Amino acid sequence: MARGHAQSDSKSRIDLPKAKITRESLKNITKLLSYVRPYRGQFIGGFIFLILTSVTGLAFPAFFGALIDLSQGIHKQGYMPNTLTGVGLLALAVLFVQAIISYFRVTFFTQAAERALADIRRDTFFKLITLEMNFFSNRRVGELNSRISADLSQIQGAITSTLAEMLRSTIIVVGGIVILAIISFKLTFAILLVLPVLIVLGKFFGRFTRRLARETQDKLAESNTIVEETLQGIANVKAFVNEAFEADRYTNVIRDVVNLSIKTAKFRGLFASFVVFFMFGTISCVVWYGSYLVSIHDHGLTFGTLTKFIIYAAFVSSGLSALPELYANMQKALGSSERVLEILDETGEDVSIRESENTIKQKIEGNLAFKNVKFHYPSRDEIEVLKDVSFEASAGQKVAIVGPSGSGKSTTAALILQFYYPQSGELLFDGKPAKDYELTDIRNQVAIVPQDVMLFGGTIRENIAYGKLSSSEEDIIQASKRANAHEFISGFPEGYDTIVGERGVKLSGGQRQRVAIARALLKDPAILILDEATSSLDSESERLVQEALEELMKNRTSIIIAHRLSTIREADKIIVLEKGVILESGSHDELLKNEQGLYRYLSGLQFELS
Repeated sequence: MARGHAQSDSKSRIDLPKAKITRESLKNITKLLSYVRPYRGQFIGGFIFLILTSVTGLAFPAFFGALIDLSQGIHKQGYMPNTLTGVGLLALAVLFVQAIISYFRVTFFTQAAERALADIRRDTFFKLITLEMNFFSNRRVGELNSRISADLSQIQGAITSTLAEMLRSTIIVVGGIVILAIISFKLTFAILLVLPVLIVLGKFFGRFTRRLARETQDKLAESNTIVEETLQGIANVKAFVNEAFEADRYTNVIRDVVNLSIKTAKFRGLFASFVVFFMFGTISCVVWYGSYLVSIHDHGLTFGTLTKFIIYAAFVSSGLSALPELYANMQKALGSSERVLEILDETGEDVSIRESENTIKQKIEGNLAFKNVKFHYPSRDEIEVLKDVSFEASAGQKVAIVGPSGSGKSTTAALILQFYYPQSGELLFDGKPAKDYELTDIRNQVAIVPQDVMLFGGTIRENIAYGKLSSSEEDIIQASKRANAHEFISGFPEGYDTIVGERGVKLSGGQRQRVAIARALLKDPAILILDEATSSLDSESERLVQEALEELMKNRTSIIIAHRLSTIREADKIIVLEKGVILESGSHDELLKNEQGLYRYLSGLQFELS
């Protein structure tokens, strides 16, 4: 399938909009709940058991009232047995049934919720790693990590417990009010007078709490960013003795988190106190009034009936007092869901998921061409990085790109890898526009060995095999030998099982480069990009790496980005870039003949320095 050049010009959302309770917000919750659909059998089962356990719970005040009436010799016609033993045994039987139902309620709800949450995590992570590079240019790693951890933890709490508890409390409140009205409409009316006030306050409280919850999550994301960046750059932190500075930076953000959390807690406490005072104050007045009605035998109201009414009122009050806390938690989850859905709603790259790893539909021989390419980064559209760049590299050729820093050399590599797309002009692979290839096909046939090699924190074997996950042990060892890496790897006590540490910190620069070359050899690309691959190495490491690179470049198109001109003298073609414009191109000898040329000037500078 052909791949278009659509780009999502993702802007950094520093000032995120304040969340409000709107139809759009409810739609967001519906999107997340759609993840429950594959497990709707268990979810519906849990919901049914939730209703049953709530309804059976409402039966117990009736048992208590009947027991009190029977103890006073008052026998009433109805569904209750007429003996104390009968009522007690019936209550125990209902309690036993409720215990069994509660087990299935918790089990079914948890299974459905945890599996749905795992699907949300999976989709969020997959969407993250398939988003265009520009998305990551505008965001920090700690913030995105917070989306996966803190925000999804809030959603997890909402789906696994808060939602169920809200439903249970609602059933108890509604069911309790209906039963209260049946027992005594007068007393129930007195209680219901308070509800409109609570509902209005709850609406305003929820909106305010939700905004504070979102601000708190944003601050937590900022704190995660500080931790992530500090630990990644721990060597720089220590070298510049900036431990105290980083600690202060983290402390300030955490202090903001604490202040926001305390502010939220104060408002929640005020609202909860208001609910408790009004509800229990109302109940106290109702008990007072009910006791008066019992004393005058109004409508046959007995002490047992009043007790039953009081317990039901306590049930309703307990449910209502729990709802603000549950509602606040749902507000937090709703704020978190918006940030997660922002990621899920982003337009990702068209990365094909193949049944067979590294299956290539359209083979690339290695011919590469830039045709009048103009490019600026989406986040910096005022700066044109490449200006009408055109060049060709035939299959098997070594083409070097040189120039001062900021001339667009690494941007050229990013365009070849399709990390970004030109605003005008086009890239051609074997004479066909890049858009005619699937993105996966292009990247499967292009490899890069960067200056700053990033290794994953696992073993050397895992890092080499990353170039081709289905590689055998023999393939890995053979690639390591060709990359001049087998000897130093074998020198480690654990050999290929040696843990390289975070970003490969346990290996030297030259060792990391050779592991990266072995990884590229396993991939066996049609087009190879070497981005300053030897610029930061000592002479001996450079010799070993250069030998490995020569082996890697055999029989494949190689795009060599270099500052050190001594490494590219044997290139078939050298392209000289300055400020995004090709000034000259040719072989090393041809370019040296141009006395006014930039290449000769740069070569002269390096020769003098050496």
